[in-house]
Amino acid sequence: MKIWYENNTILMILSAFVFIGGYFFLRLAYHISDKMPFTQEIILIILGTLATVLITAMLLNKQTEVELQKEQSIKFLELKSETYQKIIDLMEEIVQKKTVTKEDKNRLIFNTHRIALVASPAVLNEYQLFLEVFNSETKDGIVSVEDANHLNKALARLTIFIRKDLIGELDNQSGLDIDHINRQILSNADIMQDISIH
Repeated sequence: MKIWYENNTILMILSAFVFIGGYFFLRLAYHISDKMPFTQEIILIILGTLATVLITAMLLNKQTEVELQKEQSIKFLELKSETYQKIIDLMEEIVQKKTVTKEDKNRLIFNTHRIALVASPAVLNEYQLFLEVFNSETKDGIVSVEDANHLNKALARLTIFIRKDLIGELDNQSGLDIDHINRQILSNADIMQDISIH
């Protein structure tokens, strides 16, 4: 942003110089060139072209910066989504096979490092609570139905914060009731828990 501001300041100074210098040059050229045909018109065309080039450069400079910021934001959002998805996929694998291997724990460790790079502070706090539940429920290496239910609830709470991190602004802009969405996520997790028991 600072570079764009500095570049635009230079372009604005150059534009002002062209206009002010052009004004005085026209006054001088008017008296000198009034005997030569079309000289004043040619001078006006040159000055207009210079001013157009400077203004166009200023606008393109801003457009390029906006496009770069947009592209960076999209890539960062994709990286976040991919990182969060890996954690959910790993939990799905663990619950389905009903055991926690050393390899699973290693994968969780590396996913923890990945999430540290991209997650918001709120997600990191909730992820810590999720890890505490995970550690207490999988100490024996077995994932019982009750363990899976506790993990499911902890993961549901984590997904609330993940959703807020990924699309919270969209939810706010659309005027949705965030508390209602959060309650719905937890309610869905409870329903799925009942299904898994039966």
